[in-house]
Amino acid sequence: MAQKDPYSLLGVSRDAGDAEIKRAFRKKARQYHPDRNPDDAAAEAKFKEIQEAYDTIGTAKERNEYEQQQRMSSMFGGGGGPRSGGGMDDMLRQMFGGGGQSFGGMGGMGGRQQRQRPQPRQKGSDINVGLNITAKQAEQGGKFPFTFKRLKPNQSGAMEATSVTLQTTIKPGVKHGTVTRLRGQGHDHPEGEPGDVLLSVRIQFGEGRRWDQSTLVQEVQVPYSTLMLGGKVKVKLPSGKSIRLSVAPETHIGDRRKVPGAGYDGGDLELEFVLPEFEGLTKAQIKALEALRDKGL
Repeated sequence: MAQKDPYSLLGVSRDAGDAEIKRAFRKKARQYHPDRNPDDAAAEAKFKEIQEAYDTIGTAKERNEYEQQQRMSSMFGGGGGPRSGGGMDDMLRQMFGGGGQSFGGMGGMGGRQQRQRPQPRQKGSDINVGLNITAKQAEQGGKFPFTFKRLKPNQSGAMEATSVTLQTTIKPGVKHGTVTRLRGQGHDHPEGEPGDVLLSVRIQFGEGRRWDQSTLVQEVQVPYSTLMLGGKVKVKLPSGKSIRLSVAPETHIGDRRKVPGAGYDGGDLELEFVLPEFEGLTKAQIKALEALRDKGL
């Protein structure tokens, strides 16, 4: 059975940072916790899946390792070897984009290529790598190391996964999602030249903030009564400055308010209204909610 995608299980995008993933995990864990769902085997199984998903992608290091394992697994059909029903040549063509050539020698992937006619020089696969940096690091720029796995030939000529650490220079004020191509640093090809590394910059803003493509979004927790009746809430912007934000009556969860120039590097910031997360309710709050329920709210 194929492994379930941890991002889907937690309900987050593949671009999510540590804080967003942790918040999503807590929310799901509370929902399916065995204490809240006694004698519910389905809820218990879901809780275990959510815990495993968080253990898999909870930190930037764990996410990079998971994504690299997924890329390697897809190359080898998910089992570390050729797909069932296919030979070594099929597997190599899948990995390296071969144009119908045959690779000789089961003892290693570096055997002499058997050709019927001249073929264009082949190239190894590219590797997508994410570089997570803070907003301060992005503003200042600098040199940053990153690690990934790359297919390279060993002494016998067989291809194997090798951990590689490189260093890249980031210019001050780099944009989120900027991709740099590092030529010749991707997977090796047994009969051609190596592919490239595509390094994507991911700027992390911490708890409650995420990227929606090129727009920085910050969640603002607003009580239900304020959403319905209107009022003001205090919001701390990424700069550290606090503002009093007016909330119009009958505002919906998920509505956004744009704050020009309050985002990264002078860009706009979008404030998204969400409900607060409660660890528990007081007796007075429960009584108030029951009264609202009786009124149809």
